[in-house]
Amino acid sequence: MIFKVYFQARINEVPVRENTKTIYLEGDSEQNIRTKLIDRGYNIEFIQPVTGAHLEYEKQNEDFKVLEI
Repeated sequence: MIFKVYFQARINEVPVRENTKTIYLEGDSEQNIRTKLIDRGYNIEFIQPVTGAHLEYEKQNEDFKVLEI
């Protein structure tokens, strides 16, 4: 399953919408994604599963790239 992760680049950074970044990762569950990202020092705001029509929409975005971690 593919997940879209909304995050701030530093763990001590206060979440501000204008500074929020996103990445796409493949994993089994939200916990699996959090485990993969634990060493990156991200302040994770939200992890959203992306499936069906939502996934097709995201694939049209030029920034869509599923990271292999």
